[in-house]
Amino acid sequence: MAKLKEDLQTAIHKIEDLNKLKDQIEMTVTSEGLRIELLETAEGTFFASGSPEPNESGKEALIALAKQLGGVPNKISIEGHTDSKPLDRNGGEYSNWELSVDRANNVRRLMHDNGLRPDQVTEVRGYADQKLRKPEAPLDASNRRISVIVQYLNVPPAEVAKTPPNAASPKR
Repeated sequence: MAKLKEDLQTAIHKIEDLNKLKDQIEMTVTSEGLRIELLETAEGTFFASGSPEPNESGKEALIALAKQLGGVPNKISIEGHTDSKPLDRNGGEYSNWELSVDRANNVRRLMHDNGLRPDQVTEVRGYADQKLRKPEAPLDASNRRISVIVQYLNVPPAEVAKTPPNAASPKR
């Protein structure tokens, strides 16, 4: 995962328009795999405020990621997150829950159309404001984000170390 992270960071720096967004694209290796987060700013770096559709910067970043990630064998999960500012459209029928799911699913469609394999995305999740990046600042723009998780091919080494012997195979 560390090598994939390095390769993706190098690819982002090589694309001039994406290099301008490098401070809004954060990558961390987690227990799930490589987490790539596209962090919003107050100006709406990847999505206009309240919109489920990526803007031009968002499309460009996601297409570049899709082209890179389509070449790896790993499965992908996509998450949508919002801040805690209430979104109330259509008399409460469209809230931050719908927005977070719609953004994640629109990202999935865009990435499928631009490089990800049809079987590569295994999950699309919407969290609304339930997993704030900055819980101490629930209205902070960086709480609004898309997370693309490149899953481990196998159980991560740390998890293997925690698994007791014979736990993976049933006794006969």
